[in-house]
Amino acid sequence: MNQRAGALPKAAVFAPVDDGSGRVEVVVRRLAEAIALGLIADGDQLPAELELANALNVSTVTLRAALAALRERGLVETRRGRGGGTFVLAPADPSTARLRRRLRELSTSELREIGDYRSAIAGTAARLAALRASADNVTRLRQVLGRLDAATSVGDRRRADGRFHIEVAAAAQSVRLTRAEIDIQAEVGELLWLPYGEAVDPQDVVRSHTQVIDAIEARDPARARSLTEEHIDKGIERLMEFHWRLVASE
Repeated sequence: MNQRAGALPKAAVFAPVDDGSGRVEVVVRRLAEAIALGLIADGDQLPAELELANALNVSTVTLRAALAALRERGLVETRRGRGGGTFVLAPADPSTARLRRRLRELSTSELREIGDYRSAIAGTAARLAALRASADNVTRLRQVLGRLDAATSVGDRRRADGRFHIEVAAAAQSVRLTRAEIDIQAEVGELLWLPYGEAVDPQDVVRSHTQVIDAIEARDPARARSLTEEHIDKGIERLMEFHWRLVASE
């Protein structure tokens, strides 16, 4: 059954966490990722503690510890009294220097594996989206792409691009794929847009994504997948080239 367009990404954020140890850290990572990617926007109020704990399948003690850690990181604030609750504080964009340093420290084999994993997740999501997406999902994808086209900063472009890939997974009607895409964007989304801050035309991304949406709307799963994989391969190649430029400049 199709999810309402735009609802599945948040459903993936608030899905139950896996059983096991380290559940505070899992909840912190889950919510921090969603905030960094803009899935929970600056100023949004989180659900009440009991409701949120039940959704994540954790105790209120675990949830409170996770919220305390997020407060220490400046990602949420708690307001008391009437109209109070826990509210999201959007983080500042990372510095270009920090991102360059992180990219320089990655090996080419690590970058290649990132590309392989991204291609497997995003390619599968695009293929399934072409088979399952509703008209509302397609409209949602075009809306998100419009944000990317209108973005004026690298940070806004990165968030819109990450949201596009997440929405493709959501259009595949898969919580697991959506969760996996959220994890990928949280791990490497900032790096993937680093070369675009070095005078690479962002309209190349807009054109590529437009072709993917058209393939999804046309119910052409093979084309949707191949276009997505081609886009990801080019992005990783560009990132590798930029990595070697940074290494050579040391």
